[in-house]
Amino acid sequence: MIISASYKTDIPAFYGAWFRNRLRAGYCKMINPYGRKIVTVPLSRPDVDGFVFWTRNAHPFGDAFAEVAGRGFPFVVQHTITGYPRALESSVVDWRRAAEEMRELARRYGPHAAVWRYDPVVATSLTPAGWHLGNFTELARALEGATDEAVISFAHIYTKTRRNMDAASRSFDFAWDDPESNWKRELAEQLAGIAKECGMRLTLCSQPEFAAGIAGEARCIDAARLSRVAGHPIPAKVKGNRPGCACFESRDIGDYDSCPHGCVYCYAVNTRALARTRHAAHDPDCEFLITPAFVVAEKACAES
Repeated sequence: MIISASYKTDIPAFYGAWFRNRLRAGYCKMINPYGRKIVTVPLSRPDVDGFVFWTRNAHPFGDAFAEVAGRGFPFVVQHTITGYPRALESSVVDWRRAAEEMRELARRYGPHAAVWRYDPVVATSLTPAGWHLGNFTELARALEGATDEAVISFAHIYTKTRRNMDAASRSFDFAWDDPESNWKRELAEQLAGIAKECGMRLTLCSQPEFAAGIAGEARCIDAARLSRVAGHPIPAKVKGNRPGCACFESRDIGDYDSCPHGCVYCYAVNTRALARTRHAAHDPDCEFLITPAFVVAEKACAES
């Protein structure tokens, strides 16, 4: 089994102590968001083939990466670095610092250990196509040699995404839209050329319709990449979690509405206020990433 940690939240940036506690315990618990059933997820070496970590800031997780490797687990880091204006992502780490952390991952754990995500591509009056070309070029040059893959996707405009983008556009006086398909295909083609010049293959996450034959299909949970890191085959089957997803089967241990980064285009957070509240209530000693209300009630009862 491959463990994803996590496309729902930034565990390396905000929940490192919790992860290390659960790794040492050999399991964690989570609540299925659909059936609300409590699930125990094993995290011990016999049960876990490897980890995929998702982050915008790898620095706080440095000791945890070392512990994961020391316990014999292969891992891959899906590292998002976009360099967007603060109107779109108010509190992420500066992209130069993030790029250096990604280069350090490659130095310590090998050339296949990190994947760069320029994701999502957001079209605004602050970030038109020409801006993306210049920004992507600068970031790609800074990351040359640190990775062989750059993943992009174009923003999915969910109801909460639209609400948060609209609020940000009013606060910071910019316009935004969801461009037509040709805009996306043309930009993807240009980004693929830039990535190739910097030794990277461009792939698209869950959007093969925009690849236009010039970009590959992203597998963010990639058993083949994990196998290269591990030095031996990792058995897994392709089982995407939405239409167009080419990922291998995995178990995600994150929780929605728990990342306080404040990116207005994020699909995993309804409001930053809610995410900050849930993060503040987080208990690194709990079996759950975000402590359920019934656990809080049980603890209060036991202490009374």
